[in-house]
Amino acid sequence: MEAMLEIVDVVTAYGKIEALKGVSLSANRGRITCLLGPNGAGKTTLMMTVAGVLKPRQGSIKLEGIELVGALVPENRLVFPQMSVRENLLAGAYQRNSSGEVAADIEQMYTRFPPLKERREQLAGTLSGGEQQMLAVARALMSRPRVLLMDEPSLGLAPIVVKEIFGIIAELNREGVTIFLVEQNAHLALQVAHHFYLMEQGRVTFSGTPGELAEDEVIKRAYLGTRRSAG
Repeated sequence: MEAMLEIVDVVTAYGKIEALKGVSLSANRGRITCLLGPNGAGKTTLMMTVAGVLKPRQGSIKLEGIELVGALVPENRLVFPQMSVRENLLAGAYQRNSSGEVAADIEQMYTRFPPLKERREQLAGTLSGGEQQMLAVARALMSRPRVLLMDEPSLGLAPIVVKEIFGIIAELNREGVTIFLVEQNAHLALQVAHHFYLMEQGRVTFSGTPGELAEDEVIKRAYLGTRRSAG
């Protein structure tokens, strides 16, 4: 299977402290790849490095063989709170030139995310957490990314909203969008992702399929709530 995003031996540091210590992984075209790991493992640092927000000290990040970046949906959603929903969507398409195509894509986002259509002139800062997450995803899609990077899309959301967000993730993937996902909720990720990596202390310590992940005793205890029986 073709690797769309390739990360090879990436080291990213904050001053003298290395947050990523030679990370290598890949995301295949048309698939959902999920990165698991405890807080402080370096997951967000990796996503910000892939998106070009942080510059790696060494290593290579290639998209379709070219040193390039994707569109990032950050964990804190980061909508522009004093701009309307529509203005946020326009901001996501700022690098595009065709106003007609941009307008058509905005209408497509309204179809995909009906709450955004209802609130298209409402300030983004007044939306609920789930609506802000929808807006963050929609704004990223407005750039027509080849890889959609999602950092903790379920963070801070009610379970019913999380289920809806993951339904959207699965639908996007069925439509052919390649997704690289960081997620703490391993149970939900198992329902949608095709390949998993585990990162601990800035290093990748596991790579495998959902079945392999579910059978790994260490991961089951840490992420799937499984406890080893006594005796």
